[in-house]
Amino acid sequence: MSSTAAFCLLSTLGGYLVTSFLLLKYPTLLHQKKKQRFLSRHISHRGGAGENLENTMAAFQHAVNIGTDMLELDCHITKDEQVVVSHDANLKRSTGINVNVSDLKYCELPPYLCKLDVPFQRACKCEGKDNRIPLLKEVFEAFPETPINIDIKVNNNVLIQKVSELVKQYKREHLTVWGNASSEIVDKCYKENSDIPILFSLQRVLLILGLFFTGLLPFVPIREQFFEIPMPSIILKLKEPHTMSKGHKFLVWLSDTLLMRKALFDHLTARGIQVYIWVLNEEHEYKRAFDLGATGVMTDYPTKLKDFLNNFPA
Repeated sequence: MSSTAAFCLLSTLGGYLVTSFLLLKYPTLLHQKKKQRFLSRHISHRGGAGENLENTMAAFQHAVNIGTDMLELDCHITKDEQVVVSHDANLKRSTGINVNVSDLKYCELPPYLCKLDVPFQRACKCEGKDNRIPLLKEVFEAFPETPINIDIKVNNNVLIQKVSELVKQYKREHLTVWGNASSEIVDKCYKENSDIPILFSLQRVLLILGLFFTGLLPFVPIREQFFEIPMPSIILKLKEPHTMSKGHKFLVWLSDTLLMRKALFDHLTARGIQVYIWVLNEEHEYKRAFDLGATGVMTDYPTKLKDFLNNFPA
């Protein structure tokens, strides 16, 4: 390669790096900032699965009473096409009965057990008296002003259509976000109703990371409005240390190092994209997330997060 060609290559690379860095810090020079219809710092996972039975009206009411900014919940569809709030497709874990939600009419659904494991807090259980599986429309009716984060749990066209219809019926496009880790489900949601903001799928999260580390992210348009990701390090507290190999621990560390990036979170929030981190249940986890620039934290313990936020102002 001639010296002139080498100089041109270096100049081009230098220009790219400078432009990428500049747009990473100031993305509105290229992209219009998304309008934020609401801002959520305090998000109650399944309504707060550590303080009430998950995905129940009692859990949602408790979270709203203490001032949560957003309810997170999961949806399935019954045999008679009712949209219900339940995490699992099969109810063995939550009700003790080995049956699928989709195989029963709503009136046939068994109640939740009175004691359930807290999914993201090892060796912890939660008890509650309200053990009825609610309908999504009941949640919409009870909390008309509360933003709701809907995880569409199965790739079912009728479920997606019914959820969209309910959002329209209750005029909640401005207070709802939906999606799933599956890119196919997210694409169907967007196609069904593009007025409802969508979450990043797992595939899109990985793409965003690739674009970020290659410097291309500042140049790429983004349609999603909510970057909802786990904090990989919490895996270490959910397992007994002696059950994890060194390789597994290294992968957790690597994932955490790559994903928990303040520069990435700052860039996304500057573009009007909210960053939510799940599912955090300890004060040091809350602090780390907000120190990194997360918009909001999803927790099983809404009271604990509220107390933390009272001492950690925005």
